[in-house]
Formats: sequence, structure tokens, C-alpha cells
Amino acid sequence: MQTKLFKLLPLMAAVTLAACSKPEEKKAAPAADAAKPAAAAAGDSIVVKIGSGAPKSGEIAHLGKDNENGAQLAVNEINAKGDLKIGGKKVTLELVGEDDAGDPKQGPVVAQKLVDAGAVAVVGHLNSGVSIPANKVYADAGMVQVSPSSTNPDYTLKGNKTPKGSVSSYRVVATDAKQGPSVAKFIMEKGAKNVVVLDDATQYGKGLADQVEKTLKDGKVNVVAREAATDKTTDFKAILTKVKAMNPDYIFWGGMDATAAPLVKQMKELGLKATLASADGACTEKLIELAGDAAEGVICSVAGFPLEKMAKGKEFVANYEKAFSGQKVQIYSPFAYDAVYAIVDAMKKADSADREAIAAAMPKVSIDGLIGKIEFEPTGDIKGGAITIYNIGAKKLNVATIIQ
Repeated sequence: MQTKLFKLLPLMAAVTLAACSKPEEKKAAPAADAAKPAAAAAGDSIVVKIGSGAPKSGEIAHLGKDNENGAQLAVNEINAKGDLKIGGKKVTLELVGEDDAGDPKQGPVVAQKLVDAGAVAVVGHLNSGVSIPANKVYADAGMVQVSPSSTNPDYTLKGNKTPKGSVSSYRVVATDAKQGPSVAKFIMEKGAKNVVVLDDATQYGKGLADQVEKTLKDGKVNVVAREAATDKTTDFKAILTKVKAMNPDYIFWGGMDATAAPLVKQMKELGLKATLASADGACTEKLIELAGDAAEGVICSVAGFPLEKMAKGKEFVANYEKAFSGQKVQIYSPFAYDAVYAIVDAMKKADSADREAIAAAMPKVSIDGLIGKIEFEPTGDIKGGAITIYNIGAKKLNVATIIQ
């Protein structure tokens, strides 16, 4: 009896906190009945919290806010329909957002905050370097973490299990094991012969650059230099001056748009003829805004289908811009939106808002999401997963090819 009660404590906290933050809701469940919160709720409804971990401060706050907006849009939509029921009780979802600043050290801190807040599952984080260290905290709490944008393969391959043995790390995007080779093969097809590979020394940037370098070398392309900066570097002139003499035809950057912009601007200023290639961290409208004319010709990738190829992409954009006035979709908000629906599908299949019950049901998730069919491999990776390659021209991202 004591053991059973101990295992129910996280759920009891979630129901109690939800009741405190929503005084208009009916009374929370008696503690002893908290194993099935919906069934145990004293009234006809319960509040279930879903966490969101993303950078909402710093240079990539626009990307973090985009992810949170996508999750919030799904929560708003589900609540507006009003037909989500668990154990016969009507469920109102509440999104609890925390700012991880894109800092790996903040990953476990934010994760613990979301656990303590009573979230039953988490959409996040944006960065692989944050998702990976945060995962153990979520796993220890019996929770699933569904990242809309972390692409480092280690996030799932080295993910932690919950106390009851369920996978805790999921994602709804393809991994860099597919994204890196796809970008590398694309520039090879475009005639790459001598390539410089740079990264920002993060788990995302370095991991991606490793995949690109390996594919290029396997393809007999000459990787003339491999250099590393940091995710805070804005002055690349020393590196670029060094590599200019190598006359590369492409420079690959494993990093985010905030650093890709000064990199490509300085490439032009120093007279390098090389084309900048990068991946999803830099494949944004923000890059075009920051780099201006220097962004013309940049090649980059996104780990998923383009928004315009999604069946309800236009509807999503309209709803997004109506809900978040003055903001535009960046990259992965559609994926964060679907991550909420994946968690809710698991909740429905479990007929429970218990953390471990949700984790146990995640392998059974099967939904036709905004981004396409969502089902998971035993590792927690999405089945399939497309890569879209873009080139920047006329100050916009243009689809060059889609790799499935």
C-alpha cells in the first residue's frame, strides 16, 4: 500500500497544482484515488499540465518561442473542441512554459521545474545540447520528453528509461544521421570538391558536422579543413582568413542562424567565393533578416517536410498569426504542435494522465499529424522522417529538393 502511494505522488501533485491554479475548476481528486486522475477527480473535469522547454531568452529566443507557440496552439485547439476525456472526465490542458536559454546547464534545471510543476509530459527541448542532459530528470520522474527539433542521434540512442522501463525520449523530426548526409550529398551533386567543415562545438553543431564530414570523405570529397568556433562566436575572420587560401567551394556550418549570419557576411567581406551550406539551425527567415544580401545562395536543410507541403500548412499559418499577432512561423512550431497531439494520443490510449501510463502508451501512438504520419520506432525516433533542402534566393527560402 505504501509503495503504491509513493508511485502515485507525481500525479497527485499534478492534480493538486492544477486545482490550485484553476480555482474555477472543480475540486481535485482525493489523494488515495490519484492513480487514475480523470476517474478520481471529484468533479466532472480535471486539468492536465503539459510542459514546454525552450529558449525564450538569448539570440535564438525566436526559435524557442516558435516552438512554444506551436505547442500552445495545439493546447488552445484541443481545449476549444472540449471533447478530450480521460476516464470519463473532461480534460482541460494547460501548457507550462519554461525558458532554458538554449543552455545545456539549464536543461536539468528547467526539467526539474517542469517536474515539480506537475507536468505529465514535456514538449522540448529545442536544442539537442539541452534535450540530452534534461532527459535523465524527466526519465527519473517517469515522464516522456517529445522534442520537436532536437536532431542529434544520441538524444534517443542514449536516452534514459523511466523507472518502469519505458522509453522517455521521443522526437518528431528526422535525425542528423539522415540530415547531415542529405546536405553533404546535395552539395556533392552540385559539384563540391573542396569543403571546409566548421561547427559551433555544441552537441548539435559538432554532431551534425561529423555526419557531413564523414559523408563527404566517403564520397571522396576533399575536406580541406575542419575547424570549431563556439555558439557565441560572431567574429569568424581569423578562421576565414586561414581557410581562404585553401580556396574551398563550400563551407559547411554546424550551428544556428544567429552565428551563421555573421559568418556568411564575413565570408563575403573577405572575398571568399565559397557557398555557405548549413542545416536546420540556420535555415530560417531570421538568417535572411540578419545576413541581408549575404544570405543569397546559402544552402540549408530542415528535418521535415516544408510547411507548404503539409496538408493543412496554410491553415496552420493563418491560425498561428491570428493567435500570436506580429509573429511568423520560424521552423519547428508545426512539429511542436504535433508533439502535443502525440502526447494526447498516448493519454487517450492509456485512458490516464499518469506519467508512466503515458510513457507506456507512447509506442502505440499513431496519428495523422500536421507534419504527416506520426508513429515511433522502438528507440523513440519518428518513423520515416523527411529532409528538405532549401536554397536562399530573392530573400526567401526556396525548396530545392525533398529527401524521404
